[in-house]
Amino acid sequence: MHLHIIGVGGTFMGGVAALAQAAGHRVTGCDKALYPPMSTQLAALGIEVIEGHDPAQLDLRPDVVVVGNVMSRGNPLIERLLDSGLPYTSGPEWLAQHVLRGRWTLAVAGTHGKTTTTSMLAWILDQAGLEPGFLIGGVASDFEVSARLGRGRHFVVEADEYDTAFFDKRAKFVHYRPRTAVLNNLEYDHADIYPDLAAIQYQFHLLMRCMPGNGRLLVHGGEGRLEEVLERGCWTPREYFGREVRGGGWSASLGSEDGSRFTVLYDELVQGEVNWELIGLHNVDNALAAIGAAHHAGVDPARACEALGRFKGVKRRLELRGRVAGVSIYDDFAHHPTAVRTTVDGLRRRVGTARIVAVLEPRSATMRRGVHKQELADSLAGADRVWLHQPSDLGWDLSSVAEAVGPRASVCDDVGELVVRLAAESREDDHVLIMSNGGFGGLHGRLLEALTARETGA
Repeated sequence: MHLHIIGVGGTFMGGVAALAQAAGHRVTGCDKALYPPMSTQLAALGIEVIEGHDPAQLDLRPDVVVVGNVMSRGNPLIERLLDSGLPYTSGPEWLAQHVLRGRWTLAVAGTHGKTTTTSMLAWILDQAGLEPGFLIGGVASDFEVSARLGRGRHFVVEADEYDTAFFDKRAKFVHYRPRTAVLNNLEYDHADIYPDLAAIQYQFHLLMRCMPGNGRLLVHGGEGRLEEVLERGCWTPREYFGREVRGGGWSASLGSEDGSRFTVLYDELVQGEVNWELIGLHNVDNALAAIGAAHHAGVDPARACEALGRFKGVKRRLELRGRVAGVSIYDDFAHHPTAVRTTVDGLRRRVGTARIVAVLEPRSATMRRGVHKQELADSLAGADRVWLHQPSDLGWDLSSVAEAVGPRASVCDDVGELVVRLAAESREDDHVLIMSNGGFGGLHGRLLEALTARETGA
């Protein structure tokens, strides 16, 4: 079968492309813009990608067109697709019908931590010899790919609450019908799709309606918004997790302030210890969720803890891109004030009093609408120096955020100038934390090059 995937450069759709090719299908695709790590993965797989949304690409006459949720009515390619009569489907629906059917699906949902927790869970099952399949919204460093069919019974999927397609406005995760599910947290996001938090909670309620009675829910303790969802109906046994969970469920006793070492407990009984490369208290909670979900799939918690000790993390999640002249450059996918805050906090716990330079591009659909602009300044409070990138099409002025942060914050509307300014003011032992859910104009690599030139006098 020939699949043509519209929006193939997205992390989810790129993963669908990898799974379809591994299943023996011919795969082509198109997208408006591609950047690492998905551009690299698609190139390595040899998948033909057409740049742009030219309607003429349907002359390929694929057997089915898989439509990404970035596409909408009025787009010439979509209009020709509908006029052509070619079969079409969504990525989540194709995944459910052709990959998940008959398998034990483990889904990780929530506003934050999905990619990292999904990667941890897939890694634990892999190291336990279960040979799981997976689809992750990013590239796990341990696998170097975002998706794998797997030969085992289990399939781990990052369960996104974003809508499915222009013709299906349900959340993606409703299609997956998991047996095991993690509910990490719940905040207002995706302002381009959902009018308020209640609309997102309704989608989570639909997910609960798809869970079997012999399944298992792993729920972050103390998350009131999740409890409101569960109060609307829950027919599946649940366990709670979180550093502060006491009296039952999965909890942790920290062995280091930065979260790089901790003891895992279940119902107050020690299950094992995790000593790993990751930092941040949010990652301790992510680990507890993954260990609990893996336990439902039959993995001993002590073995899960041991596996996490070898876990290398996920690309673009506080990923160290390089160190030049004593300056460390990190790449992080932070797309929401809560994610910004936890990332800065995690880095602070690791570097102590060293200077943190936070560089933020507000690129997500919600951030671009200014929905969380009142919270941005507070989320950056842990940084010593703040740079805000003002894209020409942002739609609102970042100077208000800079004013709220104070004199340590600056706004710049040109990536080239930002490279020059950062290179000029960076000093030994600085930690430059670059945050964006896009390519940020190649800022990471350009800054490393500029620092190298400064160091060598080139």
